[in-house]
Amino acid sequence: MFNQSKKGEGKSIMPTSNINLIGNGTSIQGDIVCEGDIRIDGQVTGLVSTKAKIVVGPEGEITGDLICQSADILGKVTGIIKCEELLFLKGNALIKGDIYTAHFEMEPTVKFNGRCYMDPADMPQSASNSNAESNKNGRTVLQEESI
Repeated sequence: MFNQSKKGEGKSIMPTSNINLIGNGTSIQGDIVCEGDIRIDGQVTGLVSTKAKIVVGPEGEITGDLICQSADILGKVTGIIKCEELLFLKGNALIKGDIYTAHFEMEPTVKFNGRCYMDPADMPQSASNSNAESNKNGRTVLQEESI
């Protein structure tokens, strides 16, 4: 029924999307690095990094840094957010930490405590660079590139 390949090929059709889900009630301690989109409705303590989009649901909570292409945040983030394109803070989001982004949109119900940098020259180096990360009290911290 689901295998619609031609007779004799022996191949099955698999989904091609690359979406990662961290469900409500799930708690992860450690870094998450992925290539595709990720939605977090649970709790993550550590770095969350993707080359795609991050969505933090209303019940989602991240204690650590976020690195992504774009993000929609409705939950709680405590840490540095580095977003290459659009960062959209929605609903009752609570952000405690600095933001580095090219484009920024925030609804009036959001609470944001930190600094926002929108100049590409102010963005810290990529997390893949070993000089860009340090550990401070068990938490990953991005460092700005020295000129």
